[in-house]
Amino acid sequence: MMMNASHHQLHRLNPTQSSSSSLLHKPFILSHGRSISSPAYLLTRRTLNFHGKKKCFCIRASATDVRGVEVSKENAASVKAVVRATAAGLLSDLGITKPLDVYADLVGKTLLLELVSAEVDSGTGLEKGTIKGYARKVRHEKEEVIYESEFIVPAGFGEVGAILVENEHHKEMFLNNIVLDGLHNGPIHINCSSWVHSKFDNPKKRIFFTNKSYLPDDTPSGLKKLRKIELENLRGNGKGERKTSDRIYDYDTYNDLGDPDDSEDLARPILGSKDHPYPRRCRTGRPSSKKDPLSETRSSSVYVPRDEAFEEVKQLTFSTKTLKSVLHALLPQVEIMLLDPHLGFPYFTAIDSLFQEGVPLPKSKNFFQSIIPRLVKTIAEREGDILLFETPAMIDRDKFAWFRDEEFSRQALAGLNPYSLQLVTEWPLKSELDPEIYGPPESLITAELIEKEIKGVMTIDEALKQKKMFILDYHDLLLPYVDKVREIEGTTLYGSRTLFFLTMEGTLRPLAIELTRPPVGDKPQWKQVFTPGWDATSCWLWRLAKTHVCAHDSGYHQLVVHWLRTHCCTEPYIIAANRQLSAMHPIYRLLHPHFRYTMEINALARESLINAGGIIESCFSPGKYAIELSSAAYDQLWRFDMEALPADLIRRGMAVEDPTAEHGLKLTIEDYPFANDGLVLWDAIKQWVRDYVNHYYPDPSLVESDKELQAWWTEVRTKGHADKKDEPWWPVMKTPEDLIDVLTTIIWVTAGHHAAVNFGQYVYAGYFPNRPTIARTNMPTEDPSDEEFKNFLHKPEIALLKCFPSQIQATKIMAVLDVLSSHSPDEEYLGDQMEPSWTENPIIKAAFERFNGRLKELEGIIDGRNTNLNLKNRTGAGVVPYELLKPFSKPGVTGMGVPNSISI
Repeated sequence: MMMNASHHQLHRLNPTQSSSSSLLHKPFILSHGRSISSPAYLLTRRTLNFHGKKKCFCIRASATDVRGVEVSKENAASVKAVVRATAAGLLSDLGITKPLDVYADLVGKTLLLELVSAEVDSGTGLEKGTIKGYARKVRHEKEEVIYESEFIVPAGFGEVGAILVENEHHKEMFLNNIVLDGLHNGPIHINCSSWVHSKFDNPKKRIFFTNKSYLPDDTPSGLKKLRKIELENLRGNGKGERKTSDRIYDYDTYNDLGDPDDSEDLARPILGSKDHPYPRRCRTGRPSSKKDPLSETRSSSVYVPRDEAFEEVKQLTFSTKTLKSVLHALLPQVEIMLLDPHLGFPYFTAIDSLFQEGVPLPKSKNFFQSIIPRLVKTIAEREGDILLFETPAMIDRDKFAWFRDEEFSRQALAGLNPYSLQLVTEWPLKSELDPEIYGPPESLITAELIEKEIKGVMTIDEALKQKKMFILDYHDLLLPYVDKVREIEGTTLYGSRTLFFLTMEGTLRPLAIELTRPPVGDKPQWKQVFTPGWDATSCWLWRLAKTHVCAHDSGYHQLVVHWLRTHCCTEPYIIAANRQLSAMHPIYRLLHPHFRYTMEINALARESLINAGGIIESCFSPGKYAIELSSAAYDQLWRFDMEALPADLIRRGMAVEDPTAEHGLKLTIEDYPFANDGLVLWDAIKQWVRDYVNHYYPDPSLVESDKELQAWWTEVRTKGHADKKDEPWWPVMKTPEDLIDVLTTIIWVTAGHHAAVNFGQYVYAGYFPNRPTIARTNMPTEDPSDEEFKNFLHKPEIALLKCFPSQIQATKIMAVLDVLSSHSPDEEYLGDQMEPSWTENPIIKAAFERFNGRLKELEGIIDGRNTNLNLKNRTGAGVVPYELLKPFSKPGVTGMGVPNSISI
């Protein structure tokens, strides 16, 4: 809506220094938190206000004068701006300022918009003035509120490059998009997808760039200063405590997991140092702990930059709100009902009752049932609710699958953790740890033992040469923690090795498990090898040994393969991108869908999952050393160049390069479902990235000359992963091919890798005997008393049940895994939704459509593979088909679907 003013009002503008200052010291703020407050910029920006019916006036602002300039309306465009905002944030405004906001809507002054030209004035070289107009509320459309404004844009204004927005309400508002219609060159679409703060909270205006993407050197002259200043503001100054409304991205160590002020037992080491290397997280600036100045105090909520949080926006809260409800409301009630934290399950039928009868909960007036309907049921015949779990697909298909060796082996290739199995290339097996501390390094798994287990089919040398021997090796990583963990009540730990043999049918057969305890006190090193025996005692010892290995694998999966390698290592990419890549940079726009909501879910993890005394520490074998162990894995194992799927497979000996083979790799195990499907997905991602990069970087030299891109990649290495900044393996960033490899790796980690290790959690671990998160008792053969071994021989089932998680531990983990495995109703899947900036570029649009087509082909490929009974590692009687890398899914726990980002 045009704002008319009298000539009297115009003449009130006194062309003096003080008058110009009052106009020009109004700061601006940019999209995604990009703010402008630089006087150098503001003194060159003018504001256009039009008066009268036939003539318009331009107010030229500078440091010394403010004067009206006559502008002809000839050939001017009448432009309508349509602003779409999400109703959720507006409807939640029920405070005392509500009447004032209603009044602002009634008088048509909800949002102040200013059009910004992409051009500078040809005469002065200064930025052209903005054109102002208030947007008024016109209607509701489903979940959106529509605002409209009209402008007269003179012929010489040039292309609109951005819009400044000032929110006249007293509460923040979530803007979806703005469309400018009526311009001579056609409509302009501006994607916002951002919270706009109230001017009463922050006087800085927001700016939203149009959907056109520009490399830094190609930035239109009228937008160059905006582009620079927006990034400066996003970086902040590294000082002060962050407020909820802030959009500042900065780095800090993981110094907020412990709570030493609450209890000495809750003190934890700082992760992100020479002693404990770790990726960096987003800085919050909370005060230091009183008892440990290096630690940060904890708070009820953890800061993330405002647009990284997804509260109240449509149904994006579905999974996170549910998770918060489980963590903060449901689990405390479970602890009340299950009083003894160490009480195990007395019978296997008691485990089954979790799916049939449930756990009684206090009466909640349907609170739990309304927010967690899948987990909590209301039964009319009884007081209160019950926590009733859905039967996981694996147990629904075959109740006894978890008991069998073939399923134990199959899941190493097609289960929840397909990232740990590796080829045995050296014999004999030997530890790299210091024997003075940890005892003899030689393994007790001998050639004679292996040859006996494979029944003389071949010698150990032949098996190694033919690539038939594979291992899950958690020996050297876990052994240094065994003594410390065993001091914690209710848990134990070993170093472990599990050996497999590749059969003629292409399936794996477990051969041996070695469990090791280092020397402790006056006790020497203890180690023992267990094999699938043919007598009752050997069989039960083998089952118990498998339970320990499954607990080791569950911990490694959750702490390293899942949390560290996806959630934790991705956060520095996000922080660096927002600090160094402008919102109009094409690489920022390529990566942004893959970064959505990761920082929010990571903050929630620090708050309740990986914190001292949190779910991970209380329910997984390493206990209070859990996250410290992930730091050790980061130090010893993590390399960016090995996070690419092909490189990871080659590193583990699961593939070799072969230019004649599909995907350029020959798999060591041909029927490796994760790798088979993953490589098709990897190639599809890489081709999409290649098409995108080659379009914006047609000249190879443009990569090295792109200052924003180089600053981003430098900061990822030197700040985000500062503890590994001097490693020689970091990829260089000199050519388009370098950029393609880096971007493909990041997108794979956020999409394919995370999906493969996250969305099958309830399917495979919902029935916890299949993947116990903790082993609570030692093996019956480790320094047993006569009474203990006698009890084991009398009733081995009881020994197994005692080794399993307690009732509270199992119930907590099952509830959390159910939520973590769920897709929200509005999940954004890889290659499904085109970003607004891509739709306006025909070349990028066509490339994305090809990408979408390849992903749909992958769905068909996976469906076909899952009907091929020759592929025994992914299908068969009672086997859950391998679908974790099927790109698309319906909502809920489905065991399929590859979202764009790590959002749960």
